[in-house]
Amino acid sequence: MAIRRFPVKGLSPEELLSVSTELGRSIAGDRRFAIENGPSGFDPARPAKIPKTRFLCLMRNARLAALSTRYDDATGMLSISLRSEEVSFDLGSEKGRAQLEDWLTGFMGEEARGPLRVLPAPEGHTFSDTALGVLSIINRSSVAAVGEMMGAAVDPLRFRGNLDIDGFEPWQELDWVGRTLKIGEVELRVIKRTVRCAAVEVDPATARRDLAIPATLQKRLGHADCGVYAEVVSPGRLELGAPVELV
Repeated sequence: MAIRRFPVKGLSPEELLSVSTELGRSIAGDRRFAIENGPSGFDPARPAKIPKTRFLCLMRNARLAALSTRYDDATGMLSISLRSEEVSFDLGSEKGRAQLEDWLTGFMGEEARGPLRVLPAPEGHTFSDTALGVLSIINRSSVAAVGEMMGAAVDPLRFRGNLDIDGFEPWQELDWVGRTLKIGEVELRVIKRTVRCAAVEVDPATARRDLAIPATLQKRLGHADCGVYAEVVSPGRLELGAPVELV
């Protein structure tokens, strides 16, 4: 099992030992920031889901996977490692966000379509790919089945889940819509399957777009789904290693 969140949309995850959950909310701090790639139309006074392509994202910007990042909740500092370089930015200040924007503009090169701008999520909003307050769940045996289809090892990190779980048959999770999953003291209701996009083509270790996973799933299974979204219906603390069962 793994528990993780992605403080900045499109950048690397933070592995967690435990995390508190709230009714109908995503993991606190998940997709707390996004990097606008040219004017996106996002209005912090009326926050709404907008297409991921208006932000830096792995679907279009594979080079983001080369950045190893750490975010400190207490200080608001984001640290980025790239080869032998390490830089830090204060995402809690306009100055720090502007410094990150300048650094990323140089890193992204021609992939920066317009001014890059770091957007903090207003209270209660997340820059997730869905407007729903959900957690993304990945069944590791399904990822292993994808690897067999591709004839190559597939890292579950390609699927950028909040929870990676074990102990189930490949693709079993796709039949869980409407069912409840109990993880320790937390209950989550599965509400939809996750359709995969070109982000999963990117190897998180090499930042190369090397496996045509969505096209292969579509060809072999007739869909490009892998993993599910689930909403918290009985909150509590998610703990690494907690038992996982289908209610």
